[in-house]
Amino acid sequence: MIDLPATGPEPGRVRAVAEALAGRILCTPSVAWPGLDAPIAGDVWIKLELLQRTGSFKARGALNSLMQLEDPTSGAVAFSAGNHAIAVAWASRELGVDATVVMPRSANAARVARVEQLGARIVFGEAISDLITIVERLQAEEGRSLIHPFDGGPIVEGTATIGLELLQQVDELDAIYVPVGGGGLIAGVASAIKQLRPSCRVYGVEPKGADGMRQSLAAGNAMDKVEVDTIADSLGAPMHRPYTYSLVERYVDDIITVSDQEMRHAMCSFFNDMKLAVEPACASSLAALTSAGQAGRHSSERVLLIACGSNLDEHTWYSHIQQSRVQAFN
Repeated sequence: MIDLPATGPEPGRVRAVAEALAGRILCTPSVAWPGLDAPIAGDVWIKLELLQRTGSFKARGALNSLMQLEDPTSGAVAFSAGNHAIAVAWASRELGVDATVVMPRSANAARVARVEQLGARIVFGEAISDLITIVERLQAEEGRSLIHPFDGGPIVEGTATIGLELLQQVDELDAIYVPVGGGGLIAGVASAIKQLRPSCRVYGVEPKGADGMRQSLAAGNAMDKVEVDTIADSLGAPMHRPYTYSLVERYVDDIITVSDQEMRHAMCSFFNDMKLAVEPACASSLAALTSAGQAGRHSSERVLLIACGSNLDEHTWYSHIQQSRVQAFN
């Protein structure tokens, strides 16, 4: 087993990974929030990682993981309902690695179609336990290497490049809001931020119906099973892992939970203010900043929100917008 640094990847290593990924991964922009539909006190910026290759931050960790395979000829395997599946399929095509992606039958049809378009083989399962069993079988029978959706050194190194970028793009940040699913994104971002700008606070954002990281922190260890009931399926990790959990415990200042309706309202604000059609997970950081518990907290500060990604078909997006409007009038 490879020893992983307890502090997360060091800044020098993150810079080396960023250089290795350059040319394939986009340096996504950070832009000021217009503040019309959702007026927010303070100086607020958005890191538009939804403009990344494959539509989410997942491309960074997937590509970095595949580039570090000891034997790429044996192929790769991943399990995911969406963004990670798409990222692994794309990264595998980029590097010429044969990939199999294990997805639940309930996965969004548009995401399944995207994985197929990118050339990865798809194997379907039912519950998360089925997906893991299939992955283990493919590893044993075909010698494939697992590209984990949110855990491990290469994944965290990849997401840490986001922290490196945003510090170069926005000066003197006081706080950052990061969506939390399995924890791979916030583990990398927080590791980079706290080593390069220790005074900057890092807030994780979870759906109230999938608050596994908050529960893990309360319990003092990574929970191996999390009950999930939220519209933000990209944040619905069914488990947490010790490495990413340890980095969250070390570096993250607080975890904030948001409701499905708060995320729907933030989706409307993204569309009205920035003309972006985002999925619930992508809107979660804005939902947290505008929630009652956080309102006015950063009136004289510079804050950045990570818009983590968006792979959502137009019908599902519009149904969330309609529900937000209906509930707003009730």
